[in-house]
Formats: sequence, C-alpha cells, structure tokens
Amino acid sequence: MNASPLKKLVLISLLAALGFLIMLIAFPIPLFPVFLTMDFSDLPAIIGTLILGPGAGIAIEAIKNILHVLLTGSLTVVPIGEFANFVAGSLFILVSWAFYRRKPTVLSLLLGMVTATVIMTVIMSIVNYYLIFPGYALFLGLSVDTAVGMAQSANKSIHSLLTLIVYGIMPFNLLKGAALTLIMIPVSARLKHFIHKRVAA
Repeated sequence: MNASPLKKLVLISLLAALGFLIMLIAFPIPLFPVFLTMDFSDLPAIIGTLILGPGAGIAIEAIKNILHVLLTGSLTVVPIGEFANFVAGSLFILVSWAFYRRKPTVLSLLLGMVTATVIMTVIMSIVNYYLIFPGYALFLGLSVDTAVGMAQSANKSIHSLLTLIVYGIMPFNLLKGAALTLIMIPVSARLKHFIHKRVAA
C-alpha cells in the first residue's frame, strides 16, 4: 500500500488508539498472579508492522502505553507496567517481522510469531528479574521479597522472585504469545491485500 507520510501517521495513530482501548479491557487469568492480566493490545501493533514496517509497530506500542499512563495513571507513579508492556510488545513484533520480511507468507508469520513467543518469554523473564520487579519495589519503597509477596497473593505457593518468574511470568508470556498467534494468523489472511504491498516505516 503506497501511503503518504500523512496517511501513515493517521494509520499509526488509529492503530495506537485501538491498542489503548484494547488495553482497557484486560482481564485476569485464573491461577496466575493477580497482577498479570491478559490483553490483546499488541494486535494493532503487529498489523501496523506488517503494513508499514517495524518502526510503525514500535511507535504504536509506545503511543498506546503513553496514552495508558496519561489517561489511567500508574499505581507506582512511574509506568512500570507500561514499560514491561512496551518492551514485550516490541520484542514480539520485531522477531515476527524478521521472519516475515524474508518471505511474506502466512507460514513465515506463524514461524516468526512462535519464535517471538519463546524469545519474548526468555528476555522478559530476565528483564523482570533484574529490572522490572526491583524497579517496582524501589518506587514503592519496599524490598523485592515484599513486592513479590504482594504480587503473588493469588498463588500462595510462590515464595521468591525466581519462583514467581518461572511459575507465573514465563507461562503467562507463553500463553499470551500463543493467543496472539492464534488470533493474528487468520487476521493476517484477511488483510493480505493491504500487507502485500506494505511500506517500510
């Protein structure tokens, strides 16, 4: 789709707004820690990436999270959750795009999204251990153990940050990536005429 800069900007803005709205209907998953909520707000960013390139996808991820901070606030004053959402979403779309750009087929997209799910899960586990949870605890004025205790109130078997990541965050990210893949594959087939002549951002 040959698009002028204005058309690209409008599409990015619309997809970012859609992503923000989808974030508002996030829902908890039974048996997972209560702070982990499922949402499909990465779908507009993936669509934007396939149509306009990875730069547009990252822009959509950034804008939707900025809107979420500005319009809904953050319990920790700083946007810890939004930062995690941005990093995870950006990783997911970049890896998916890396596969798809080599051969723009549904199979390539499927392989890319499956790989992206695994890579996102591994990297986000590391980021949560060394950055996100320590940051969460720091800005609440708590120890990491205390913050973990608050976060895992739905699962009394979790006693440490490592356990929380292995039994909570990792399987949750795998589940989310799988759900995004199952939804996006048929959506991409419906949008193939727009995606086929994508414009690199």
